[in-house]
Amino acid sequence: MSSIPYTAEPIHDDETLADLRIHIQGKTWHLWGRNGREREAGLADAVQDGDLPVLLGAGLGHCLARLLERGLPVAVVDRERGLFELTGALDQKGEAVCLHVDDPDPALALRRLDEWQAAQGGRPLTPVILPLYQRLDRAYYGALAQTIKANATTDFWSRARYPKFRSHAPRVLFFDSDYFLCREILAALDRLGVAHHTLPLLNRETGSGEFIEGLLKAVIDFRPDMVLTVNHFGLDREGKLAGLLDELGLPLASWFVDNPHLILFDYDHPGADNTVIFTFDAGNLDAMNDRGFRHVHYLPLATDPGRFRQDAGAAPPEWNAEVSFVGSSMTGPVKKCLGLSGLPASRTREYEEVAGDFGRSGETSVARFLKAERPDWLDTIDRLPRREQRLATESLLTWEATRQYRSACVRATLPFSPLVVGDDGWTNLLHGSNARLLPNLDYYADLPRFYPRSEINFNCTSRQMKGAVNQRVFDVPACGGFLLTDHREQMEDLFDLDREAAVYRTVEEIPGLIERYLADPGARERISQAAARRIQAQHTYEIRMQRLLEVMRRTFA
Repeated sequence: MSSIPYTAEPIHDDETLADLRIHIQGKTWHLWGRNGREREAGLADAVQDGDLPVLLGAGLGHCLARLLERGLPVAVVDRERGLFELTGALDQKGEAVCLHVDDPDPALALRRLDEWQAAQGGRPLTPVILPLYQRLDRAYYGALAQTIKANATTDFWSRARYPKFRSHAPRVLFFDSDYFLCREILAALDRLGVAHHTLPLLNRETGSGEFIEGLLKAVIDFRPDMVLTVNHFGLDREGKLAGLLDELGLPLASWFVDNPHLILFDYDHPGADNTVIFTFDAGNLDAMNDRGFRHVHYLPLATDPGRFRQDAGAAPPEWNAEVSFVGSSMTGPVKKCLGLSGLPASRTREYEEVAGDFGRSGETSVARFLKAERPDWLDTIDRLPRREQRLATESLLTWEATRQYRSACVRATLPFSPLVVGDDGWTNLLHGSNARLLPNLDYYADLPRFYPRSEINFNCTSRQMKGAVNQRVFDVPACGGFLLTDHREQMEDLFDLDREAAVYRTVEEIPGLIERYLADPGARERISQAAARRIQAQHTYEIRMQRLLEVMRRTFA
């Protein structure tokens, strides 16, 4: 069935189906109306005798009948069972000359058409498009139409399955979701001189029909060596696009800059051997292997030296502060996930306590924590009827644990009248305190100028990370600021903690360390500049992209 729900209303004239009215999302379309015989027949007459017509939708059957009368072999792509059972359009097809394709996966449908074309002597395929079917499911019928058009002069699959990674510089097809890191990746590819083609993603999770058409066209025209995306954006949960990339022999690199478990929850991912997972948190490596991905690599965050630099420009005086913190209060995500979870009242009264225990446990997997400590909660989650509710509940516990931890850390800075930049949630959390509050600042336009205006930039990391560091660890020193951050296990592989970082290991240490570094500007300067030198040498996005591309080359060349 199509991806858009619809209802069909047959209209009969003297016991003959004269019109089929299709109601889609409040609008009515006709298939084809009372003049349908002539209109469908006109589509058939446009097909040349030497072609292999592929009818995208059976319609009322007039076009199919006309093509069969001419003795042409015909393929009909139509998975709208409710429609063709009403019209009887496929009842007349001759099995010897007509192929009915109803595979739900476009890649499988293309495979069947490819085999049928070969059996018919390899003549060019000609799409015959009934417009209504594009409205029913553009991601399916539109993608097939685009591919068949590309197939008009030569076999699509032979053109698509070209050798990869044969030149020194790989060609990258980038799924641009405009999420965090996308601009940094594109800037790094530009500076490295790597040829790339961008496909915009209007819907971050699943590509639209136009996106699929653009992908197939780019495969033929741009001939990429690989696809790159962030956080699996563009990949559908059913695994259709992953399967298509595998069929195309086009390797996928997916760089996770958030917890992959919260993203890949209930994902189906065929062609896992065609995919390389990169994760910003080394603590996720084993979990990704357990999900069936053989190629999993640690790739931490970094900074964009073109944006975060020490001459980023002037800043307004209200940004000046002894101590500042930039970040979400997490009250918004907690409220949203609580509403989506559909938890029973008994559990909504407990979630703050359970989340606090989870945060203090050091475990990053909610499921593993609940299995060990609160199996009653795990049973409740498993009983929730919808996948979205189960995911929302796991996210709820993660974000509430982060909210509690972050609130405790920021409260420890209150003796120093901190400047807190973030969402409205801080207003309630810090009500009555001496903190100054500012609304969110723009990451690209403001933060490179903001960080140097604080004597101490304070940082505390989300509980979704086991031992990884967040973006501020790189950005603040890169633009000349000093950072006090919570200790993370993976920092020890990135910095010399004796010379290049200032860290606290418990909330109780925060006030003493702030007091110490406020009194020692020389120490702040030495640590900040040492960290900046390390970042320029080892932790820029150009360096990360070089690493990613080299891994892809070694894996698939």
